[in-house]
Amino acid sequence: MWPYPKIVAHRGGGKLAPENTLAGLRAGLAYGFRAVEFDVMLSRDGIGMVMHDPEFGRTVAGHGSVAGTDASALAALDAGGWFGPQFRDEPVPYYTQFIDYCKAQRIWMNVEIKPADGHEAATGAWVARITRDSYADELRAGDPAGYPLLSSFSFEALAAARDAAPELPRGYLLDQIPVDWQQQAEQLQAVAIHTNHKHLNPELAARIKAAGYGLFCYTVNDPQRAREILSWGVDGFCTDRIDLIGPAFV
Repeated sequence: MWPYPKIVAHRGGGKLAPENTLAGLRAGLAYGFRAVEFDVMLSRDGIGMVMHDPEFGRTVAGHGSVAGTDASALAALDAGGWFGPQFRDEPVPYYTQFIDYCKAQRIWMNVEIKPADGHEAATGAWVARITRDSYADELRAGDPAGYPLLSSFSFEALAAARDAAPELPRGYLLDQIPVDWQQQAEQLQAVAIHTNHKHLNPELAARIKAAGYGLFCYTVNDPQRAREILSWGVDGFCTDRIDLIGPAFV
């Protein structure tokens, strides 16, 4: 059984707001989404920041890297102006800011651990510890729908998260499903496989589901395609088109 939301807003507001910002969370909420996927990596001083790209240049201007910059300097960068003038000076958020907002608004979080190269284990362990401590009451209550799901493409990061906070559920992110996917998922004690819908087919979906795993896809922006993969038994997916595919989509 999949205890989590079926439709998840990708990086906050999808195509309607700058990704991985509080403005993005507000945009998703305005469209009724109480489920969000976003990325966390560590700053130079070891603090989790909500950013996707390890290097500057796309969502923040200039030259530099997340892993080479202290958190306070990252938080002072403009993460919204690239998207539109109305979002200028929207800051890079701390992970803890996202936690506070999502808890206050009752938004479920799929937290992608996005380590910079060489920081896999440290990032996985940090995200897991902070998440566990922030959701201690919810974890004690024992309802998995009440606390976040951690995911990562990095086996090492997800293994570190498993060791740091085994009580938090984990989804293993795979662009294309390898032949040994189940062995890897078992080692990680993952509850779900998260994969690119473009490489999924009905037979593979059926094998994953038959093995007892949840099946989540990224990033599905066409309603017809969404209905197709749901018919294969896919449990949920994230979308950029929160204006086309709402949280109650069937």
